[in-house]
Amino acid sequence: MFRLFVCLGALFAATVAAAQTTYPNRPIRMIVPWPPGQATDLVGRVVAQKLSEQLGQQVVADNRAGAGGTIGTDQAVKANPDGYTLLAASSGPVTISPLLQKVPYDPQKQLAPVALAGRSPYLLVTAPSFPAKNAREFVALLKANPGKYSFSSSGTGATAHLIAEWFNNIAGIQAVHVPFKGSAPAMTEVMNGQIAYTLETAAATLPHIKSGRLKAYGVSLVKGTTLAPDVPPLASAADLAGFDGAAWIGVMVTAGTPKAVVDRLAGAMDKVMQAPETRERLSVVGIEVDYRPAEEFGRYLADQRARFIEIIKRGNIKID
Repeated sequence: MFRLFVCLGALFAATVAAAQTTYPNRPIRMIVPWPPGQATDLVGRVVAQKLSEQLGQQVVADNRAGAGGTIGTDQAVKANPDGYTLLAASSGPVTISPLLQKVPYDPQKQLAPVALAGRSPYLLVTAPSFPAKNAREFVALLKANPGKYSFSSSGTGATAHLIAEWFNNIAGIQAVHVPFKGSAPAMTEVMNGQIAYTLETAAATLPHIKSGRLKAYGVSLVKGTTLAPDVPPLASAADLAGFDGAAWIGVMVTAGTPKAVVDRLAGAMDKVMQAPETRERLSVVGIEVDYRPAEEFGRYLADQRARFIEIIKRGNIKID
């Protein structure tokens, strides 16, 4: 029996060593569970290209869109745990959807983190004519008029909706939620003055802020964002200690992928994310670079899940 255990141990060690030295020996697929042009797709393609350079094998982006990202995420979950299928993971299908609806996977058990690439910050915006001069005045005005003002989002249960609910809750604001099918109509109604405010991504709001069609009061990241350096963090501008919300994008693999393979990918991601070209290209698509290696990324995911559970519970948010 002892000899059997010794043999098995040696076989396992040899397998791990082989995986580490031979991986990858063929092209790798990166599933992007969103259509081309969406933020996760843009980030995934940048990362795939840079990983190809680091790994010496082509990493091919494969769009598998549908059902708010859950179709492609499910395919990544069910892939062979060999490191030849990566997931361009994001907050919607990994963190939020499993809390609001039935999905065919358990991200906590069936996915493993490799690296967080960055976060998409949200800006609090109104029409230029809105009377508040700054974030503190904005919060004071809405707190003094509970239920009078409305806010829009790209849809019930969307990341933008939950970030706004978190902002309202921590600020003590009572406002009416008006969901739309997408961020464009949600912002249009704010620009027209039909709805008081929204919190939307920097990528979506900055062009309208620069053109003068929207006014920005603050950004959701506690340290601010290099994407809009003149926009202050809401945490300090509105005295909202602890407010630090964003959508995240990173790389994950199927749970059970050998540690040696995950380590190889993590090492490659470290080099990819340190490259100035990567950081510049992610900034161009509206992503604040926030690189976190596997272990730290795992802790971040746990914190995000706990945070959104609380937001959903307090707001009694449900998808019909």
